[in-house]
Amino acid sequence: MSRGVVYECRGSCMSAGGSCMSVGGSCMSAGIMYECGGILYECGGVVYECRDSFLGNSTYLDDHGPPPSKVLPFPSQVVYNRVGKCGSRTVVLLLRILSEKHGFNLVTSDIHNKTRLTKNEQMELIKNISTAEQPYLFTRHVHFLNFSRFGGDQPVYINIIRDPVNRFLSNYFFRRFGDWRGEQNHMIRTPSMRQEERYLDINECILENYPECSNPRLFYIIPYFCGQHPRCREPGEWALERAKLNVNENFLLVGILEELEDVLLLLERFLPHYFKGVLSIYKDPEHRKLGNMTVTVKKTVPSPEAVQILYQRMRYEYEFYHYVKEQFHLLKRKFGLKSHVSKPPLRPHFFIPTPLETEEPIDDEEQDDEKWLEDIYKR
Repeated sequence: MSRGVVYECRGSCMSAGGSCMSVGGSCMSAGIMYECGGILYECGGVVYECRDSFLGNSTYLDDHGPPPSKVLPFPSQVVYNRVGKCGSRTVVLLLRILSEKHGFNLVTSDIHNKTRLTKNEQMELIKNISTAEQPYLFTRHVHFLNFSRFGGDQPVYINIIRDPVNRFLSNYFFRRFGDWRGEQNHMIRTPSMRQEERYLDINECILENYPECSNPRLFYIIPYFCGQHPRCREPGEWALERAKLNVNENFLLVGILEELEDVLLLLERFLPHYFKGVLSIYKDPEHRKLGNMTVTVKKTVPSPEAVQILYQRMRYEYEFYHYVKEQFHLLKRKFGLKSHVSKPPLRPHFFIPTPLETEEPIDDEEQDDEKWLEDIYKR
């Protein structure tokens, strides 16, 4: 292999000439590498391919056969281990459209109620995911899987969470009454639920300490980030800290449902070969019409007393939620997005105050955006 010169570019990825097949995004430099009848150029650690005009009248193809298959974008393995009732059905609808548009392999699962796996089940699932055609995006309701533990390549993880009480309420009423799709899916999902249980008043469930409205059932979000270890299902500091560690080390982005448009903007910036154009699709009236069909029906708001009890029972969930929210807002400020939340989350004023969010400006000496993304990918 012989190397050409290194070109400095900003804004969109540029080559020294010819037509380039780029997935999108921006780069800080481009190194031109001649190989196998095509030209590869490198943007921030990502290798793309340029063809045709560099070859001219060369007989290279005649001597060496057809060019190699296209260079995969990076990352080419993404896992969205979606948290239940956190907007995941809306995102999956978007992914189905995007996979057709951008040509990536969307791998979904029909298993919705098995988030905790035995060791053998983990190995089998990781094997199946790892052998999927790349680039792929795998999505399923499943607690964090450590691919490297079983000798696999660790994929890039993404996820979205929401205010824990709002998530709980959405799930409580969805299990009983479904959504606007009109297919009686709540009867299919909970066929054995007795009528008295289906119409159980939310305040009674909370105040009378029914199992559905108390721990460990309320410890729901953290295990998706903590993992498959048995202690990840026990409400406490151990699971909380492990979940935070995994967010830092294995998740490219964990967004907040209350700010979904900004989540989509950042996903498009970080993973353009999967999410380019996602916001315009999301804002399309036809897609909005489909998305509205997944809204849970017959939701009611519990009393302030009941909500306060929920907050007390979900204190670890809230510590994790506020941690993720701070990290998300830090990313937004880093990329020039301001936080705009249309409605404040349900929160009684007399309860534990929200931790102060850091509003100090980003230090000028911090790494630029492209370098920061490059470091994330190198993990």
